[in-house]
Amino acid sequence: MEPKGNSSISGDLKTNKKTVAPFPTPRPSWKSTGSSSIVMKPNGKSPVSSAPSSARGDHGKSPVSSALSSACGDQVMLFRDVSLGPHEADLRFRLIHFWEARNPNSKTLIGQEMLLIDEEGTVIQGFVPAGRVGTYELASGSVYKLSNFFGSRNKAQYRVTDHSATITFAWNSKLSVIDNPPVAFHEDRFRFYSYKEFQANCDRKIDLYDYVGHMKLVNGHAITECMVLDEVDIAEKRHLCVHVQTHGGPVMKLYLWDHAASDFCEKLKSYGGTPSVLLVTTVNPKHLGGTLALTSMSSSRVFMDADVQPSRDYLGWLSSNSDIANKINAEIVTKPEIATLAELFSYIKLETAKVAWFECTATIDDVVRGSAWYYISCGGCNSKAVKGPTSLICNNKKCDKSVVTGVAQYLTRINVYDKSEHAVFVILGDAGRELTGKHASELVARYFECNEGVEADQCVPVPQALLDTIGQTHKFIVKVSDHNLTGKTQTITVTKVFPPEAPHHVDLLEEHSVPSTSDDVLKSVREESGPIRGLDGTVGERVRKASAGMESDEAKRPKSG
Repeated sequence: MEPKGNSSISGDLKTNKKTVAPFPTPRPSWKSTGSSSIVMKPNGKSPVSSAPSSARGDHGKSPVSSALSSACGDQVMLFRDVSLGPHEADLRFRLIHFWEARNPNSKTLIGQEMLLIDEEGTVIQGFVPAGRVGTYELASGSVYKLSNFFGSRNKAQYRVTDHSATITFAWNSKLSVIDNPPVAFHEDRFRFYSYKEFQANCDRKIDLYDYVGHMKLVNGHAITECMVLDEVDIAEKRHLCVHVQTHGGPVMKLYLWDHAASDFCEKLKSYGGTPSVLLVTTVNPKHLGGTLALTSMSSSRVFMDADVQPSRDYLGWLSSNSDIANKINAEIVTKPEIATLAELFSYIKLETAKVAWFECTATIDDVVRGSAWYYISCGGCNSKAVKGPTSLICNNKKCDKSVVTGVAQYLTRINVYDKSEHAVFVILGDAGRELTGKHASELVARYFECNEGVEADQCVPVPQALLDTIGQTHKFIVKVSDHNLTGKTQTITVTKVFPPEAPHHVDLLEEHSVPSTSDDVLKSVREESGPIRGLDGTVGERVRKASAGMESDEAKRPKSG
């Protein structure tokens, strides 16, 4: 599942699932780029040879490790013998990796999860309850002895091991470091899935498997020798998107969130040249925009070209099979389908229609007036911000901002037409800036600056910058959403706007990107915000008060799905 040491991806490349069990090989050092990286602790022991197990939870015992354990006279329980219930036996293992488990909505700490491997190469998950987090000193790569534990049932969702049990630290558990282990331990074990297997397990939320492949695009940009990522933008959005491909399979999107995104940036900078291979552990396959995508989890770790044996093996394959690797152009694969407005509505009426993106060329006939053209968002994640007792509160439960700054964002409806049909588009967030060349917050602030006598609760009228777009013809990337498919409304959400002369090769606006959560924004913005704090200055105060009376007809539709 996760990387380190010597392993092999050798064998028939047509084999779908592979499990790789690397063995410790003395190396001068291991560069750690964050808490999710493994720190090697060479113990001076020679590598042992053993037939690799076929799965992470393999119960087959290595004759070599058995002989070593017997020779040393150690009475320890092996992972294959761990069952449910309390145990007073001793366990001996290497700690591969550990991470925090938190409630996805409240962010409350649930506990500390761990990935452990014993001398036979069997991997099991460990768990420290929230009340005992911090009691034990943990270091990835270290070897430990654990006395007294409880065998809990492995969780049903997002499993990272095949073993039926989880080693839960109990009230009387004792953990000690083994500085000079009497036996050699595997450093890691991986479970790799093919594209077809990821597809078959998409959206099931069961097992998190590992991915290794080569990179095609990073945040929509081709891989170059002098590639520089906008880390500030990535940190604000909390994620980046890498288009990846395994062997001769199709190109798909891999989303790296939070610490996995920062690890990716750090590793990319640490390489002298630009790496080609990407290995990410415990990824979750899910449908985004109607296609298969992979997303990182809190347990995920990131490795590149020469970091671990599986990535080195893949790099060797890539060097010898560049013709296969370059066969598919990621920009073509991810280009949205071109459609007229009539074809767009015909697609929506299909029983088999799914959430999808299209490219439409249309002329703006008018900007809808009589309703608010903007909303007040959380400055951190762009979700709707609502008033609290003393300050703004973000409507997005996943947002961890304790202090919310209100920012005006576009929520503008426009009437458009082409040669086949007319439609209503709703412009959100960055799409509005692309259309007018100005941020919504700039236009709102300018209105109050130029109208000192206007009441603070005045809703800002549609600005001239929007009215000036009437008559313009643009290429729009639009999203057919669930609310279109269920008949809630025919209003189409715009995710990107191109000037007439701009090329239309474009990476789709990602489902996980907060500005793309148009359904949530359109629903939540209907609520009255009232006088709120979070914007500074007199102009900001009037913007807050103006937002109190804002309601959009589009915002009143119920959220579907």
